Amino acid sequence: MHKNSKTGDRYLLPLRAQTAKIQRPVSENPPTSRKSVREFSAGGVVLRRMREQWHVAAIEPNIVNADSITRNAVKLRRRPAILALPKGAIDKGESPEQSAIREVLEETGVMVQAITKLTDIKYFYVRSWGGRERVFKLVSFFLFRYVSGRLGDIQPAMRKEVRRAVWLPLEQAAQKLTYPGEKQVAQIARKYVRAHPDL
Repeated sequence: MHKNSKTGDRYLLPLRAQTAKIQRPVSENPPTSRKSVREFSAGGVVLRRMREQWHVAAIEPNIVNADSITRNAVKLRRRPAILALPKGAIDKGESPEQSAIREVLEETGVMVQAITKLTDIKYFYVRSWGGRERVFKLVSFFLFRYVSGRLGDIQPAMRKEVRRAVWLPLEQAAQKLTYPGEKQVAQIARKYVRAHPDL
């Protein structure tokens, strides 16, 4: 997603990031004539302490404008709902962390403070628009702490991309999220929280 809203102050990452290499090919044998492109995105795991346990912000994308991965996930699930972590394209001049903060605000309506970078995930997908290019995508994920805002209070224009936002218990996030790469991101976040009880 490509947007231009501003999110205010930025925050420094205090800890060294972990890196996980995860590939999820859409097709084992894509057409050799199909053009390949690269995309770079960033997203976040937003933590909020509620009812004596940590919760994570997740979104249900609007599949009207979805890519092939989202559409395939809908077909494979018995239930139509897709749950994903907020994320989007890195705008020109932004760092991955800045993009993640902006995307979290745009897609969930909440302001956040960065704790650390969690990981990068990599995968391929085929665009369902334009020339149906084969896309190599890298997404950098950061761990954030909730600061302010009401979950789901987003701009009307964003409703084309986000149907709703929900809080998931951190302990259940890896099970409830749809995409394999994001399930692993949630697991990394859970391990980090367990190792840092003073958060």
